[in-house]
Amino acid sequence: MPQSTTKETPFSLVYGTNVMILIEIHESSPRFQNFVAEESDDGRKVNLDLLDEVCEQTHIKLEALKKRFELRQNTKVRPWQFQVADLVMWKAHPYQLENKLSPKWTGPFRIVEVLGNSAYRLETLEGGPIPRTWNAANLKFYFS
Repeated sequence: MPQSTTKETPFSLVYGTNVMILIEIHESSPRFQNFVAEESDDGRKVNLDLLDEVCEQTHIKLEALKKRFELRQNTKVRPWQFQVADLVMWKAHPYQLENKLSPKWTGPFRIVEVLGNSAYRLETLEGGPIPRTWNAANLKFYFS
């Protein structure tokens, strides 16, 4: 079956031609009845000559598809920019959740240092340091 992304069958990308399945031979399909060996050999040689171009076009289609998926995914990403002294909450770890009704976010905490590349150092509101850094993907603003 032709793949939806490449519009080619994996067999045709490897061997340069489409495969004839056994049911077409046993049931005498029009494709099998109209088979001429000389024309088939000529067509196979042409397909093999064009195989590199077909593979290159398929590669271009796949790269375009990856780019479209990437753009679609990146529209959902909202980068957070936190500043020093902002109040934030962090996403609770699964071991911190007692049951399914437990709060999913822990906090509030204060940002002490912006380390760049979406990394932040936090402290409690009483001033106690938190020993590790946090990525912006695990933080959200705390609104009091």
